[in-house]
Amino acid sequence: MIVSKTGVVKKMRKPSKRVLIIIAIIIIAIAAVVAGMIIFEGDEKVSYKVLGETDYPQQIANQVIPEYRALERALACVVDDKIYVIASRGEKPTSGYEIAIDKMMVSEEDGVKTLKIYTVFKDPQPGTALTQVLTYPLQVAETDLTYLPDQIELKVQYEE
Repeated sequence: MIVSKTGVVKKMRKPSKRVLIIIAIIIIAIAAVVAGMIIFEGDEKVSYKVLGETDYPQQIANQVIPEYRALERALACVVDDKIYVIASRGEKPTSGYEIAIDKMMVSEEDGVKTLKIYTVFKDPQPGTALTQVLTYPLQVAETDLTYLPDQIELKVQYEE
């Protein structure tokens, strides 16, 4: 309600539901764009192919994996001018532990290129009969990168 100079009370017209819905959609769209820019700012998707054990380059199978398999980490190496990524869960006490590379992204901040390796970890279900043997779950992927990144980050999501 608005009171005019003459003392007459005027009612303010309420905006229609249609106008309110349009305003809400515009606000949500702007928020989504801004959030997307913040989250994915400068990230570039990396193409890759996960290799089977028999397809690992010999240098990776004989030198890199034995040295790093007991550690939970991600690393990259160059073999025959190709960039390979190894993602490892480290040493596990039983069978049933798994790792899967979900995606890879490269970002650059202040001239530093960072390769983010997104993985999914799966643990054995409680009560499952497992082989009591040390295991070293890992995945090796051949990427389309043409350079080694300055930093590598292992991003982990646990599958339930």
